[in-house]
Amino acid sequence: QVQLVESGGGSVQAGGSLRLSCVASANIFNVQGMGWYRQPPGKQHRELVASIITGGATNYGNSVKGRFTISRDEAKNTVYLQMNSLKPEDTGVYYCNAEEGNYYGEIVDDYWGQGIQVTVSS
Repeated sequence: QVQLVESGGGSVQAGGSLRLSCVASANIFNVQGMGWYRQPPGKQHRELVASIITGGATNYGNSVKGRFTISRDEAKNTVYLQMNSLKPEDTGVYYCNAEEGNYYGEIVDDYWGQGIQVTVSS
Protein backbone atom coordinates (compact mmCIF):
# COMPACT_ATOMS: atom_id res chain seq x y z
CA GLN A 1 0.00 0.00 0.00
CA VAL A 2 1.81 3.07 -1.32
CA GLN A 3 0.44 6.52 -0.70
CA LEU A 4 1.64 9.98 -1.69
CA VAL A 5 0.04 12.82 0.22
CA GLU A 6 0.26 16.29 -1.28
CA SER A 7 -0.30 19.60 0.46
CA GLY A 8 0.35 23.30 0.02
CA GLY A 9 -1.78 24.15 -2.97
CA GLY A 10 -4.18 27.03 -3.21
CA SER A 11 -4.91 30.26 -5.00
CA VAL A 12 -2.53 33.17 -5.40
CA GLN A 13 -2.17 36.25 -7.54
CA ALA A 14 0.39 36.42 -10.30
CA GLY A 15 3.83 37.03 -8.87
CA GLY A 16 3.05 35.20 -5.65
CA SER A 17 4.53 32.04 -4.21
CA LEU A 18 3.42 28.63 -3.04
CA ARG A 19 5.26 25.68 -1.55
CA LEU A 20 4.03 22.19 -2.27
CA SER A 21 4.90 19.18 -0.15
CA CYS A 22 4.53 15.49 -0.86
CA VAL A 23 5.00 12.83 1.78
CA ALA A 24 5.47 9.27 0.57
CA SER A 25 4.71 6.18 2.58
CA ALA A 26 7.78 4.29 3.67
CA ASN A 27 6.91 0.96 2.06
CA ILE A 28 8.39 1.68 -1.36
CA PHE A 29 11.30 -0.70 -1.90
CA ASN A 30 13.72 1.75 -3.46
CA VAL A 31 12.72 5.28 -4.39
CA GLN A 32 14.92 6.34 -7.29
CA GLY A 33 13.33 9.69 -7.86
CA MET A 34 10.48 11.94 -6.97
CA GLY A 35 8.95 14.80 -8.82
CA TRP A 36 6.04 16.98 -9.72
CA TYR A 37 3.91 16.99 -12.84
CA ARG A 38 0.98 19.20 -13.67
CA GLN A 39 -2.06 19.13 -15.88
CA PRO A 40 -3.32 22.56 -16.93
CA PRO A 41 -7.05 23.01 -17.41
CA GLY A 42 -8.16 21.89 -20.82
CA LYS A 43 -4.97 19.93 -21.51
CA GLN A 44 -4.90 16.22 -22.21
CA HIS A 45 -1.60 15.23 -20.60
CA ARG A 46 0.49 15.90 -17.58
CA GLU A 47 3.73 17.77 -18.10
CA LEU A 48 6.95 17.65 -16.16
CA VAL A 49 7.43 20.44 -13.67
CA ALA A 50 10.48 19.23 -11.76
CA SER A 51 12.12 16.01 -10.66
CA ILE A 52 14.94 14.99 -8.38
CA ILE A 53 16.78 11.70 -8.03
CA THR A 54 18.96 10.15 -5.37
CA GLY A 55 22.17 12.13 -5.33
CA GLY A 56 20.44 15.43 -5.88
CA ALA A 57 20.36 15.76 -9.67
CA THR A 58 17.37 17.82 -10.76
CA ASN A 59 15.43 18.38 -13.93
CA TYR A 60 12.99 21.19 -14.64
CA GLY A 61 10.47 21.92 -17.28
CA ASN A 62 11.59 24.80 -19.45
CA SER A 63 8.69 27.00 -18.45
CA VAL A 64 9.57 26.91 -14.74
CA LYS A 65 13.35 27.18 -14.82
CA GLY A 66 14.55 30.00 -12.64
CA ARG A 67 11.24 30.23 -10.79
CA PHE A 68 10.67 26.83 -9.19
CA THR A 69 12.97 24.81 -6.97
CA ILE A 70 12.58 21.15 -6.09
CA SER A 71 14.15 19.61 -3.02
CA ARG A 72 13.96 16.31 -1.22
CA ASP A 73 14.37 15.05 2.31
CA GLU A 74 14.99 11.34 1.93
CA ALA A 75 14.89 10.69 5.67
CA LYS A 76 11.37 12.11 5.80
CA ASN A 77 10.26 10.59 2.50
CA THR A 78 9.26 14.05 1.41
CA VAL A 79 9.70 16.15 -1.71
CA TYR A 80 9.06 19.87 -1.90
CA LEU A 81 8.38 22.30 -4.69
CA GLN A 82 8.98 25.98 -4.02
CA MET A 83 7.14 28.01 -6.64
CA ASN A 84 8.00 31.68 -6.98
CA SER A 85 6.96 34.36 -9.45
CA LEU A 86 3.86 32.39 -10.31
CA LYS A 87 2.12 33.06 -13.60
CA PRO A 88 -1.45 32.34 -14.69
CA GLU A 89 -0.14 29.63 -17.01
CA ASP A 90 1.12 27.78 -13.94
CA THR A 91 -2.48 27.04 -13.05
CA GLY A 92 -3.34 23.38 -12.97
CA VAL A 93 -3.54 20.24 -10.93
CA TYR A 94 -0.15 19.26 -9.59
CA TYR A 95 0.66 15.60 -9.06
CA CYS A 96 3.43 14.15 -6.96
CA ASN A 97 5.30 11.21 -8.47
CA ALA A 98 7.65 8.62 -7.06
CA GLU A 99 9.64 6.07 -9.03
CA GLU A 100 10.49 2.67 -7.60
CA GLY A 101 13.62 0.84 -8.65
CA ASN A 102 14.51 -2.81 -8.38
CA TYR A 103 17.63 -4.32 -6.89
CA TYR A 104 19.65 -3.28 -9.96
CA GLY A 105 18.41 0.28 -10.00
CA GLU A 106 16.01 -0.15 -12.91
CA ILE A 107 12.70 1.66 -12.70
CA VAL A 108 9.98 -0.92 -12.23
CA ASP A 109 6.99 1.08 -11.07
CA ASP A 110 5.76 4.55 -10.35
CA TYR A 111 3.20 6.02 -8.01
CA TRP A 112 1.07 9.12 -8.09
CA GLY A 113 -0.63 11.37 -5.63
CA GLN A 114 -4.24 12.36 -6.07
CA GLY A 115 -3.33 15.84 -7.25
CA ILE A 116 -3.59 19.26 -5.69
CA GLN A 117 -5.01 22.39 -7.26
CA VAL A 118 -2.88 25.45 -7.92
CA THR A 119 -4.65 28.52 -9.25
CA VAL A 120 -2.85 31.71 -10.25
CA SER A 121 -4.95 34.76 -10.97
CA SER A 122 -3.83 37.61 -13.21
